[in-house]
Amino acid sequence: MINQFGINLGFYMLMPYLAGYLAGPLGLAAWAVGMVLGVRNFSQQGMFIVGGTLADRLGYKPLIVAGCLLRTGGFGLLVVAESLPMVLIASAATGFAGALFNPAVRAYLAADSGERRVEAFAVFNIFYQAGILAGPLVGLALMMFDFRTTAAAAAVVFALLTIAQLFALPQHSAADEPKKTSVLDDWRAVAANRSFLLFAVAMVGCYVLSFQVYLALPLHAAILAPDAQSVLVAAIFVVSGVIAVGGQLRITRILRARWSPGRSLMIGMLVLAAAFAPLAVIPTPERFGLAAAVIAILAAAALLAVGSAAVFPFEMDTVVSLSRNRLVATHYGFYNTIVGVGILVGNLATGALMQTARDAGAPELIWITLGLIGGLTALALFYLDRSGRLRPVAAEIAAEPD
Repeated sequence: MINQFGINLGFYMLMPYLAGYLAGPLGLAAWAVGMVLGVRNFSQQGMFIVGGTLADRLGYKPLIVAGCLLRTGGFGLLVVAESLPMVLIASAATGFAGALFNPAVRAYLAADSGERRVEAFAVFNIFYQAGILAGPLVGLALMMFDFRTTAAAAAVVFALLTIAQLFALPQHSAADEPKKTSVLDDWRAVAANRSFLLFAVAMVGCYVLSFQVYLALPLHAAILAPDAQSVLVAAIFVVSGVIAVGGQLRITRILRARWSPGRSLMIGMLVLAAAFAPLAVIPTPERFGLAAAVIAILAAAALLAVGSAAVFPFEMDTVVSLSRNRLVATHYGFYNTIVGVGILVGNLATGALMQTARDAGAPELIWITLGLIGGLTALALFYLDRSGRLRPVAAEIAAEPD
């Protein structure tokens, strides 16, 4: 838990301000900003399959340490990057670092928490979101100097984390016995899990929406307050962090007491879809004034935080359940590879649509489109839950031929 707080502290010192830096001082177009952020996420979530497989075979600690070391180098490269190719390389490095340690962290937690996975992942998300809350505030103070100073400080944080984890983090392996199957056999076993794959594909929409706190909202903040963009972006992440830290356990308890995990996922997805309604109603300051536009973007951030808090523990638990506690890190790897492809496509489309909608004088179009994506994702989750595919035993029966 503490380890994850440190990872997010260093990461979110930098990432909330990356889009503004790329579009501002570096002068990249909106589609290029979307590409950079998409490459970062694809190199992380798209390469989770590698990190997850290695974690199941080598143990969780080596992958966590290696990931933090690589992210140190990636953030260090951002200090000197001045062209799109260099920024893409740095972004790919920081993303692949996450692919190394994220599956290991989640599999480590799932193994230790046993039958209390939902509660454990809820507490995990509190530490996760606390890092998101503290990171942008530290980053905002450093941005008073410049972005390169912020990037250098983030690299130092990950260097210290690497050293601390190397000496303090207990070793934890997926199993006591060595693997007797090949990597390809493991991948085939995961790929044959039809219910798991359907769930992963359905959750692409969830990740596309939740990621807009890093892409669409910061870009929109630059339009609303070009002279105070960093302050507004920090406010967005403060709102998100406070809600997640203060409300995560209560949200999880309410949902778990009233609904099944599948229904809880669908409800959380509907909240994510509704998050873009304020921006669709107030897309520019010209409509109801600057104050109303700022309130709309903060309301969107708040609803995204509530929806993400509702989804996360049940999402993580469902991945482990559908894996039937076998090759858990590899399942996480496949899961995030699938959603990583979706995020890459979604970011490119979002960046291009934002520019097109702005040029066409219809800025609300992007927010309406994101809301529709959320509605379709909620519908897909409803179908999977009703058909029993989000429950392992029922999913196995549904997959059997007649």
